[in-house]
Parts: sequence; structure tokens; C-alpha cells
Amino acid sequence: MNDSANDAVNLPADRPAAGPAPDVVDVPEEWKVASSVTHFSGRVITVVTDAVLMPDEEVVNRDYVVHPGSVAVLALDDQNRVLMLRQYRHAVRRLLWELPAGLRDVEDEPLQAAAARELAEEAGYRAGTWHTLVDAFTSPGMTDERTRIFLARDLAVIPEHELDFVRRHEESDMPVVWIPLSDAVRRALEGMIHNSQAVAGILAAYAASADAFASLRPADAPEA
Repeated sequence: MNDSANDAVNLPADRPAAGPAPDVVDVPEEWKVASSVTHFSGRVITVVTDAVLMPDEEVVNRDYVVHPGSVAVLALDDQNRVLMLRQYRHAVRRLLWELPAGLRDVEDEPLQAAAARELAEEAGYRAGTWHTLVDAFTSPGMTDERTRIFLARDLAVIPEHELDFVRRHEESDMPVVWIPLSDAVRRALEGMIHNSQAVAGILAAYAASADAFASLRPADAPEA
């Protein structure tokens, strides 16, 4: 028997055994913050250090980015193809294939309305059928950003005269393509697509297609 097999058999006595977990659900929790320092506040993000009281009574600094949140849209046409666009992302020095997406930067705007706005502005489409596809924290170890990814179907091109959004900067040259959902899954799993919203949305849509999306939540489902 090899070493890895021995490790699997001879578990430490104090290691809890794996078992069924019927209540695997994220819940709100807030540990005491002894102090907080804001280092930077920009147009979109704020960088903060909190001194957080741990369960063992030690106070530990935790740095994170305060973010307004985001929405994204997995637009699926009647040929089961996903709409994707390519955008330059300076932080990672790459051109990334992504879903139409944007910030929650309009006060009190419903999330579906924000998603519909991004689909129109970035891709020039509107959708007749909307569902909540998946909710996620994009990188909870370093930011409070939360995103909701919608599934949009029954798509129609918006006439040119109805579009009044002017693309600028990174958005000025964003090619748009349609890719079969199954091919998008393959590309995500093979490391060809890296954007976290795109990967989550593609895999979620593929899983949800098993029952023709019947199990998805409505577009206005509350965020837990």
C-alpha cells in the first residue's frame, strides 16, 4: 500500500469524520471589529483594514476591498449558444472572454434592470425571459463584492436608433461572439476561459439545462 493510501486510512484521532451535511448553506455572521482604517477610496472601490477579534480572543488585521457589487448575464439563444464578449482587463494583463456584466452603480436599481441595461449597452440585445442563475461572492478572501448572474433567453436585437450608449476605454473594442453552451463548458474546464462570472455562469447554465431550467429561481428572487 502506498503512502497516500496509508494517509487515507490512518487518520488522526482528533480529525472529524466526513459525513452527511444537510445544512450546507451560507449564513450571515459578523465578528467584532476592534478598529478600522480606510487606506484608499476611489471611484469604484475602497481599501480597508479591519482589526478583527478572533474566537481565541486574538485581534488580527484583515485587509479587503469594499465594492458596490455587480451583475452579469448569460444570454442563451434558441440554438443553445452563449453570448460572450472580449474585454481587456489591466489587473491581469489579459484579454478575457466574459459575459455582459457591470457594476451595481445606480442607486435602488433592481438587479434585473441593471443586468438588462448591461446586456443592451454591451451587446445590443434585450431578453423576454429572465431567471436568476447563480449568486456568488467573487473573491470573499479579499473583497465584499457580490454578484448575481442571470439567465436571459428569448433574445432580440435592439434597433440601432434605440441605442444611446457610447462605449469608451476598454469597452470601445469588444468583439461579440456566440458559442455553443457545451463548447463553452469545455473551454472553461480546459482553462481557456478565466473570468469568474463567465465560468460560474456557463457551468450553472449547463447544470440547469438538465431540467430545461425549470428549477431556477425567478429573476427577482431575494439575495440571501
